[in-house]
Formats: sequence, C-alpha cells, structure tokens
Amino acid sequence: MAASPHTLSSRLLAGWVGGCVWYLERRTIQESPHKFLHLFRNVSKQWITFQHFSFLKRMYVTQLNRSHNQQVKPKPEPVASPFLEKTSSGQAKAEMYEMRPLSPPSLSLSRKPNEKELIELEPASVTEDSIDVLKETKEEKRWKEMKLQVCDLPGILARLSKIKLTALVVSTTAAGFALAPGPFDWSCFLLTSVGTGLASCAANSVNQLMLSVFLQFFEVPFDSNMNRTKNRPLVRGQISPLLAVSFATCCAVPGVAILTWGVNPLTGALGLFNIFLYTCCYTPLKRISIVNTWVGAVVGAIPPVMGWTAATGSLDAGAFLLGGILYSWQFPHFNALSWGLREDYSRGGYCMMSVTHPGLCRRVALRHCLALIVLSAAAPVLDITTWTFPFVALPINAYISYLGFRFYVDADRRSSRKLFFCSLWHLPLLLLLMLTCKRRRRDGDAAPPPS
Repeated sequence: MAASPHTLSSRLLAGWVGGCVWYLERRTIQESPHKFLHLFRNVSKQWITFQHFSFLKRMYVTQLNRSHNQQVKPKPEPVASPFLEKTSSGQAKAEMYEMRPLSPPSLSLSRKPNEKELIELEPASVTEDSIDVLKETKEEKRWKEMKLQVCDLPGILARLSKIKLTALVVSTTAAGFALAPGPFDWSCFLLTSVGTGLASCAANSVNQLMLSVFLQFFEVPFDSNMNRTKNRPLVRGQISPLLAVSFATCCAVPGVAILTWGVNPLTGALGLFNIFLYTCCYTPLKRISIVNTWVGAVVGAIPPVMGWTAATGSLDAGAFLLGGILYSWQFPHFNALSWGLREDYSRGGYCMMSVTHPGLCRRVALRHCLALIVLSAAAPVLDITTWTFPFVALPINAYISYLGFRFYVDADRRSSRKLFFCSLWHLPLLLLLMLTCKRRRRDGDAAPPPS
C-alpha cells in the first residue's frame, strides 16, 4: 500500500531534522567530551548553593534589620518639652538659665533645638563656655610660678644645676689633674675643683633657663612634653627665671674668676669657653641638627683637659689624649641613653641621632667603643702610663665594645640599656686604672713650670 505524499514529506522532514540533531550532538561530543560531566558538576554546585541560599538570606535580613533599628531608633522625647509648652516664655527662659551648667554638646545630642528660647540662648552660652575653656587650656600651657619655700631652695637649686652631672664633671677634672706630670698641689687642686664645679652649675642652669624661655614667651612646652625633663624646677614653676639667672650669674662669675686668677689664665679661658659652648651652641643645636651630639661630646671632653692645664699650665699631648678618651666615651654613653628616650625626644621636639638617624646612632656608638681600645694603647706611647695599662684595660674596653656591637646588631631597648649601664662604671674604672698605672717621674725629670 503506497503512502500518501503528505505522510512521505513528513517522514522525510522528521528524518532530516533527526539527522541534523544527531550530527550536532555527535560533533559536540567529539569536540568536548568532558562538557557533559562539567554540566553535571555545575548542576550539583547550583543545587548546593540553592540549599544554603535560604540560610544566607535569613542572616542578611537579620543584620539589615539590626542596623536599621539602630539608625532609625526614635529618640526619647525630652522631659522639658511638655513643661516648656505649658509655661510662659519668661518662665521657660528662667528654666533654661537654671540648666546652663549642662554642657552644650550634651544638649545638642539629646534633642534638636526647636524652641525659640534654645535658639536665642545657646549661641551666647556656647561662646562664653568655649572662650573659658580656651583660656583655661592656654593658662595650663603657660609657665606658672609656684610658691617657694626656703627649706626647699637647696634641693631646687641642686636640680637646677644638675648636681649629678656636675659631680661627674668635677671627677673627670680631678682625674686630669692627678694624671698630669709634676708634684700634686692640694691648694691648686681644690681651687680647680671648686672653680670647675661652679662653672658647671652655671652652664647647667643657663641651659635649663634657655629652654624655659621657649616655654614662657613662645608657648612651646618642649621640656614639659618629656617625661625626662618635665619635673625640672623651671618647667614646674618652682622658681622664677630671675632667680635662675641670679643663681647662674653667682656661679659663673666666681667660678671663672677662681680658675683664672686662682689657677691659671689658660684654665679660666677653657672654663669660660666651655660655658659658652654648652649654653650658646649645644643647647640651640638640640632642636636644629644632630651635630649637637658632637658639640656636646666636645663639652664633656674639656673638663679633664682643664685638670691637666691646671696642673701643668700647658696643653700637652696628654691633655688631648684624656680629652679624646672622654670624647669617645660619651658616644656609647649618650647614644645608648637616647635610644631608650626616642619617644620623649621626638615628642619634645629634639633633633637627636636616635630619632632621625637610628642607623648612624648605632654605628657611631660602636666606632667610639673601638676607639677606646686604641686610645688606651696610646697612653704609654705618650708617657702618661706604663705599658701595663693597655693590657689591664683591655677586658673592660673589649666588653664595652662587645656591648656596642650587640647594640649595633640588635637595635633594641635591651641592648641599649646594657651598653648605657656598662658606660656608667666603665669610665670611673678606666680612669682608676690609668691612675694606678701612671708613669712615675724620675728624679732627673723636671716638672714644667706652671704659668
């Protein structure tokens, strides 16, 4: 039985479409055989994502409602608003004047100033209160003088003159005097010690006085920002600048006079130069450049030279050697100290190596620790000590050099503290060893005449 033309065309069309579909499926499978597997994996991942979607949605809606409630939470109505509505404007103003002790920020946060009375009253109160607060803060920053008790004056003057630092200066001067060749003259030694101590007290007092000038007149509280210097007498206002000037003058004039006419003019000139160098060069440079550390080292190196010149009346090679030892010793001592006070120096506005050049600070400390070994070896060459001194001083010089190396490598507060505390006993012990190993003069050697 023959098929109808319509049925035949339908079969041909269906076969052609089926063949095209079969060809496309076969080509797809041949080109990417893993696409079906990838499709099943995507479907499974979507199924897992849909499984967690409801949970994530609930979490998001919960967090959104919490933040919305915090932002849109209605502010409580002020207690004073019904009272203001029922009372007259005069009574309302009276009540507002009674409430003036409340700070304006608290009123502005509690409610909005919709009433006319608040709009008229708040600007005046805010202006007056803000002016008072500004005046109080400015008065706190300014220098204020406290009442001075006579019994407290010796302690205040001792802190003003930095009595511990003055004692160190006098001890190094005495060491220079004792190491100098020639007979030991007790009267000259006492005059040198007293004159040097008075000059040191004057220099330290002027140093604090110059720093307090910034605090009082320029309203820049440098020392009051530092924990190390905020308890100084001038910073706390325990004495007036006039009293500090008078005390410095009373120390400088007799101190330089004793050194000049009681000892010799060379020692007096060195004392006067050291006061000038400390007060007029070192103190201003502390806020300008790190060169202040080298200038301060020169200031500390002059006292033993003064002791030598007081005994001999001349500047010999031994005087420069003692000055060199004190000069090199101060770098590990002060650099280690300043490393632990970097925050204080930065807050106080001081320009120190430990703050601006920390790497240079550690390198300089290590170099001068090693320089102490070389300088100790030069002492017998210059006939100041015997050849025993470099060997007996080698252990302590090697130890401080080791601590300087640890400070250079570690660069932490622990290593700096070890180096600093080592420097405190290193210098007295080194000078004591020099005195023990001092070269004794023979009978045929004549002492140089003092000028």
